[in-house]
Amino acid sequence: MSYRGNDSNENSQQTDIGAALRNGREILFQAFNWESHKHDWWRNLERKVPDIGRSGFTSAWLPPATHSFAPEGYLPQNLYSLNSKYGSEHLLKGLLQKMKQHKVRPMADVVINHRVGTTKGHGGMYNRYNGISLSWDEHAVTSCTGGLGNRSTGDNFHGVPNIDHTQLFVRKDITAWLQWLRNNVGFQDFRFDFARGYSAKYVKEYIEGAKPIFSVGEYWDSCNYNGHGLDYNQDSHRQRIINWIDGAGQLSTAFDFTTKGILQEAVKGQLWRLRDSQGKPPGVIGWWPSRAVTFLDNHDTGSTQAHWPFPSNHIMEGYAYILTHPGIPSVFYDHFYDWGDSIHDQIVKLIDIRKHQDIHSRSSIRILEAQPNLYSAIIGEKVCMKIGDSSWCPTGREWTMATCGHRYAIWHK
Repeated sequence: MSYRGNDSNENSQQTDIGAALRNGREILFQAFNWESHKHDWWRNLERKVPDIGRSGFTSAWLPPATHSFAPEGYLPQNLYSLNSKYGSEHLLKGLLQKMKQHKVRPMADVVINHRVGTTKGHGGMYNRYNGISLSWDEHAVTSCTGGLGNRSTGDNFHGVPNIDHTQLFVRKDITAWLQWLRNNVGFQDFRFDFARGYSAKYVKEYIEGAKPIFSVGEYWDSCNYNGHGLDYNQDSHRQRIINWIDGAGQLSTAFDFTTKGILQEAVKGQLWRLRDSQGKPPGVIGWWPSRAVTFLDNHDTGSTQAHWPFPSNHIMEGYAYILTHPGIPSVFYDHFYDWGDSIHDQIVKLIDIRKHQDIHSRSSIRILEAQPNLYSAIIGEKVCMKIGDSSWCPTGREWTMATCGHRYAIWHK
């Protein structure tokens, strides 16, 4: 029997760590894209903090703030240096202070699967960290990526030394560093990069050690495709994400890549995909919504990398879906700030409806229609929505239109 998370019977002892998960009213903002390091980012973001707070976001995911070999921040080296291409430590601290004033929690991008070495060691590889804090030797690097540590407990991130989390000294150092980010620097939430690269049990240990208010893991692997495109049934894909959440002691959420993969095909005239064989949403939100972070795009799938982009002419249908549905929705910087005032204001309106109608991560859902050009559902018995080209409206006089746009409409009671 595969494990399908149970939201009604959760461990309520983790008062510190579990409060945000139990509350279920988070709305996340990804506050950067792949090009942000070129644009004096901490300063740019600081100007936008009042708008981010006013719009209703509870947490903003910032790019990796530590010193990195690559400008985007994903090849970390000196973890205790907060001078990066996004700006100086001084500017970062100013930004975090401003976020605190506007009650937006800063989320740190935690890149601990791999680390670029400073010095050649075993086998002539750069697998030692002489001359910087956390001056590990080759035993901190997995044997599969040129170190003297144990084999990796996950998938390899190629071309760079992968950290061996089985080593107690490594875990103690990482926990202390995360505690520093949390208690000294001022980050409150964590996003775990490349979570496929090491066992989820270590994420559990790091969360218990550093006590972030909210965590999300990036467990991204490929959806199931056949010769004709995306399979209707993505149960094995969402089960892998659920297994990761379970492995992390249910203390972290995970990005709902299953919902992204299905939704971006569904909006192209295949909205029947949005109801699974059990009549539920087909992504992680259909099985364990309180642990699923829904999103349309991020710095990898969209932006200038565009590895797996959401169709740009269907963005508002996508947001009409994730911002009315169970799960924890996340909005991407580009859509909110670079695609024009109209999109920005429509997203703010959807967030406003979610908050005022008290839709949360565990809200009930009844899917009414799932046809090629029409999807409609009632969420929390308070909100009714439809997306797609077909015209449709709910029966019954109790429904009032709250907002509508191109190919979407929302009603409330």
